[in-house]
Amino acid sequence: MCGIAGRILSAPGRVGNDLVELMDAQEHRGADSTGFAVYGIPRDEGYILRGMGFNESRLSADMEDFRLILREHGADFLEDPTFVTGGAAHYCVRMVISDPKDLARWINDADTMSDRFEVQSCGRSLEIVKDTGGSRDVAEKHGVRDMIGTHGLGHARLATESSVLPNASHPFWARPFPDVAIVHNGQITNYYTWRDRLHRLGYRFLTENDSELIAVWVSHEMSQGLTLDQALKKSIRDIDGVFTYMIAGEDGIGFAKDRFAMKPLVVVWQDGSFAAATEEQAVRRIYPGECDVINYDGPSLTEIWGVGNRRAAA
Repeated sequence: MCGIAGRILSAPGRVGNDLVELMDAQEHRGADSTGFAVYGIPRDEGYILRGMGFNESRLSADMEDFRLILREHGADFLEDPTFVTGGAAHYCVRMVISDPKDLARWINDADTMSDRFEVQSCGRSLEIVKDTGGSRDVAEKHGVRDMIGTHGLGHARLATESSVLPNASHPFWARPFPDVAIVHNGQITNYYTWRDRLHRLGYRFLTENDSELIAVWVSHEMSQGLTLDQALKKSIRDIDGVFTYMIAGEDGIGFAKDRFAMKPLVVVWQDGSFAAATEEQAVRRIYPGECDVINYDGPSLTEIWGVGNRRAAA
């Protein structure tokens, strides 16, 4: 029932605003939480972090402990963190840090305090914003409409099996791979099998949400030498279930559907820009005029859309 969306602009612009519109049109598909993954202009150095703490009264102590772990790995804040607080049991943080000596080792240590403060995205350009409520409420609370970038993902969630808490909502960062995010509609039936295998390889999962697994699974396959195209196609063979997912990196967005392609996805590609969503009415928010709307109805589909007028069909 969840709704997903992706957006690519032909040049940097208000991609956050477009993602809000895409998800507002699909709020009926799940109003438990809404999330956005926005790709801004990549930094030459340093990482942008988005995180969530679970006890506002401990905010100062959490940040002191988090900064201590950063410094142990040769990094520190490049800018003062900014916070969104009030009216909820959690608080949200945006920060910019210098490069840790070893990113994976640093995030592994940072995750030891994930019961108090959780890093939800890390990248040169990626920022994940997610919270309880509908698209407009989340956007107003976190300033999503004003976020500038080239592309991004959106998700409206109806919680079915895992927690309704905002840290269990989409998009998910492919921990510990920088600048990789995923949104997913469906269910993975061999989730625990793959989770156990990846856990034995050293990967850590902070939720019971099967979507978090897909992001890490694809990223791991690419770390072993597969291209994104090859990893997407392999996921159709190796991951069981009914699913449509979109995965994004610095250079673009790809998607895959299971063998039966039961979860819908419609796409408009026009003048170097792109929008995709679970429902046609959502992409019509972006392209209200005459245009070709492509319904990807399977079976076993994958495709990759690149930023900057680059498109490669898989």
